[in-house]
Amino acid sequence: MPAYKAARTLERTYREIPEGSYDQVLVVDDASPDGTVEVARALGLPVRRHEANRGYGGNQKTCYDWALSEGADIVVLLHPDYQYAPHLVPALVEPIRQGRCDFAFGSRFKDGGDPLGGGMPLYRYLGNKLTTGIENHFLGTSFSELHSGMKAYSRRFLQLIGYRGFSDKFVFDSEMVIQSVLLGFRIEEVAIPTRYAKDSSSVDIVSSFRYIFETLGALHRGLRDRDRLRRERLERENAIGL
Repeated sequence: MPAYKAARTLERTYREIPEGSYDQVLVVDDASPDGTVEVARALGLPVRRHEANRGYGGNQKTCYDWALSEGADIVVLLHPDYQYAPHLVPALVEPIRQGRCDFAFGSRFKDGGDPLGGGMPLYRYLGNKLTTGIENHFLGTSFSELHSGMKAYSRRFLQLIGYRGFSDKFVFDSEMVIQSVLLGFRIEEVAIPTRYAKDSSSVDIVSSFRYIFETLGALHRGLRDRDRLRRERLERENAIGL
């Protein structure tokens, strides 16, 4: 759980993860000014805290480094702001457990999903549709959504994707998806509901537009550097014997 100002929602999110669907729940707090760390510790969860805010991408890097060091075979990204559906963690990891994919993500648009009905702000809905459409066009894919914050990865995937070189900002997620496609990893979507509440985090319009432009920049760089990225993946694969 990459946490930032999640004191009011962390416990509710954690309580809805089905028992038996995980070995550990790790919380990385990105210098929250509220009681996020205290709530996590009260729940008995392992916590690491950044003394200075490193950004959403920087938080994820710490999460994945920590999970891999603990020997995780499958790593799930779940925001502790209760915006995504914790009870669907088993469905999210199942395609990886069955060996069908390396990377699975929850889609709020798949199978007739109704993000607007679930409270997604209109500007985020339109931005998501626009950027997903552009990415699908240039990547040759047909995903219903490419901007979800609920994801699962195999250990091998995280060892090979080179995430430590990604941005520390929100565009980290876009870089992860874009390079996953360009490097030939197997990806599956899992339908999840949309639920936005007053306690859920949501970036403003200006930040959303910035994210769109940063995503398009990440797409351009990925396509431009595709051959280099593939060479780097092979080097990592050889280095760790996968």
